Amino acid sequence: MIVVDASVLIAHLDEDDALHARAEEALLRAADRPLACSPITLAEVLVGPARREQLDAARAAVTELEVEEISFGDDAPVRLARLRADTGLKMPDCCVLLAAQDAKAETVLTFDDALARESERLGLRAV
Repeated sequence: MIVVDASVLIAHLDEDDALHARAEEALLRAADRPLACSPITLAEVLVGPARREQLDAARAAVTELEVEEISFGDDAPVRLARLRADTGLKMPDCCVLLAAQDAKAETVLTFDDALARESERLGLRAV
């Protein structure tokens, strides 16, 4: 399983995004493996489309990618706090890491160098 960061999905949904072509390529390479994200990541991805009144189209595009939403358990606040304290990453990035841990993912797909570094430090492959 590959846990996808908001940076990739946002670029995928926005043809004018500077990273759109890179996102398309990365998602095509990952097409043979299941994709997932945290609910916070999904919310981040949907902010722009909500502002542009394109929420339904964005949700349909994410559904078409078959991105599974990884729900957080009751211990999420403590685990997120620990990830934030240990990594220094912002909370949305910690949500990516928690989703990857909970899904037992082997890979995190991100365009964020700091998140990629911390993913690898925690034993996840970062692409």
